[in-house]
Amino acid sequence: MYSAIARNKRNTVFIILLFLLIIGGLGWLASFVYGGNWSIVIVTLVIAGGYALIQYFAASGQAIAMSGAVQIQKADNPRLWRIVENLSITTGTPMPKVYIINDPAPNAFATGRDPQHAVVAATTGLLDIMTDSELEGVMAHELGHVRNYDIRVSMIVFGLVVAVGFIADMFLRMAFFGRNNNNGNPIVLVFGLVAMIIAPLVATIVQLAVSRQREYLADATGALTTRHPDALASALIKLGEYGRPMRKQASTMSHMWIADPLKPGVITRLFSTHPPIPERVARLEKIGREF
Repeated sequence: MYSAIARNKRNTVFIILLFLLIIGGLGWLASFVYGGNWSIVIVTLVIAGGYALIQYFAASGQAIAMSGAVQIQKADNPRLWRIVENLSITTGTPMPKVYIINDPAPNAFATGRDPQHAVVAATTGLLDIMTDSELEGVMAHELGHVRNYDIRVSMIVFGLVVAVGFIADMFLRMAFFGRNNNNGNPIVLVFGLVAMIIAPLVATIVQLAVSRQREYLADATGALTTRHPDALASALIKLGEYGRPMRKQASTMSHMWIADPLKPGVITRLFSTHPPIPERVARLEKIGREF
């Protein structure tokens, strides 16, 4: 289990480096297509890094606002509070801020830049359908994201994905509307434009890979924490049976939830930020047999 956590953390570093290569490659293409101005590469990397830094501090507040979550204290919902508190004591994790979202769709998410600034949130729909052991499994999954620093990685990756899309769009506009293209080679121009169109798609695919990988890891971490993987498996089955689109949907934060909050559809399933629930349940059942 611990080797899997270490391996996934190493893979995440490699993926972030890949994002930086994509962004740097976009800057290099732009400098090559638009007259060999190599300062574009430096400016591109600085803009991307600055945006990621802003997201590092601001993304958790944005996620809370976008979801409509309301912070609670122990007296507001003793059941949820005590489960999170007990899990925090068990794992030695600082007690995160606890939020509830008034939404009948069962779901939950965690965010924050580190365990000392973490947030966990659950919908009223989740609280209504889960038993205590199932709710404990869900919150152990979310605290798994906190303990594994998934919350930090997801914010950084989110910022880089948006930066790739923004930079690619800016370069495309320069290509179509700019007047200072000094290269004069239409083949190079076409190649650069195609690369700039494909880059955001590649970045999105990498983001999905990070998210799916982290969901598996959080499932395993939650099962290790509670020593009751069947409870989390049962909770996931309920999420599959009773899941519905969230009232406030935002594709930019869909990877943060324990279950996909978006409307179902072919394209949505193809680019889903979450692995299939049956596969997650099968992995948890395998973990249960190994205990």
